[in-house]
Amino acid sequence: MLVFENDYSEGAHQKVLERLLETNMEQLPGYGADHYCESAGEKIREACGCPEAEVCFLTGGTQTNQIVIGAVLKPYEGVIAAETGHVSTHEAGAIECSGHKVLELPQEEGKISADNLSDFLNSFYEDENHEHMVFPGMVYISHPTEYGTLYTKGELAELSAVCAQYGIPLYMDGARLGYGLAAEGTDVTLKDVAEYCDIFYIGGTKAGALCGEALVFTKENIPPHFMTMVKQRGALLAKGRLLGVQFDALFTDDLYYKISRNAIVTAGRLKQILKDKGYKFYIDSPTNQIFVILDNGKLEQLKKEVVFSFWEKKDEDHTVVRFATSWATRMEDVEKLAALL
Repeated sequence: MLVFENDYSEGAHQKVLERLLETNMEQLPGYGADHYCESAGEKIREACGCPEAEVCFLTGGTQTNQIVIGAVLKPYEGVIAAETGHVSTHEAGAIECSGHKVLELPQEEGKISADNLSDFLNSFYEDENHEHMVFPGMVYISHPTEYGTLYTKGELAELSAVCAQYGIPLYMDGARLGYGLAAEGTDVTLKDVAEYCDIFYIGGTKAGALCGEALVFTKENIPPHFMTMVKQRGALLAKGRLLGVQFDALFTDDLYYKISRNAIVTAGRLKQILKDKGYKFYIDSPTNQIFVILDNGKLEQLKKEVVFSFWEKKDEDHTVVRFATSWATRMEDVEKLAALL
């Protein structure tokens, strides 16, 4: 079977595994107090151009979202997100489970706009009954979005300005951040992310690590006793070295950027193949997620030899599916898929 289901089907990049083996028998402090976590944090701060940043390593994306939102928000606050945002749709109510409401905004190609955000916040505070309502306490975005689309530098600056006006943090889910930074035509760098976002994380699980995310607080704004709250929620590894070693390897010699580029190159080739064969796209994504409208007959035929993701029903006869490439996708597999299409 050819697998284009997601970008975390494989284990980890060889250089990451090599570093784990090389350091395996070292006796190190636990809970992220080892020198590999320290080194990885320093390399990330340098890459972000943000020497004052606090870097923490957590186990996975959903845990990171839940912990950050739960730690930052007051009990009466909720988090603003696109109606298609990951915390709104595909995290099994993890945010609500922690006691915070997701306040949904309309989206366009997976993104929220500064105008809509400003209107929402303004309307909230103009409502004379707002003391009886869930207060908007932070803004959640992802880059890339659920549809693989990207914010521009200008859009991030505008969102950041609105958040600053209302005194709430802008938080970016960066589960696929490597692929966003490697995309053709993007004007957003990691330093831009650090400048405009108060909190963000760099995804490792979907970009070359066995597991783990690097969470960055950019404005000397880490909540008090944050790692205690991480432990309360079951996301603090005793063997924190596992995450530190991996991110230290990923941020050595630009490995993170180099391997992320492979997902963009292979996705670009697959998109061209689909275009040449006359397939229609549900949305034009510049990253590693490709959303295609398939005739249901073709869908059933492909299922016999290819693993991909159901996205949504387009109509009675057509279905939107997602093909995803990754840091590990081989061009030869893309060509094999081309023959089946």
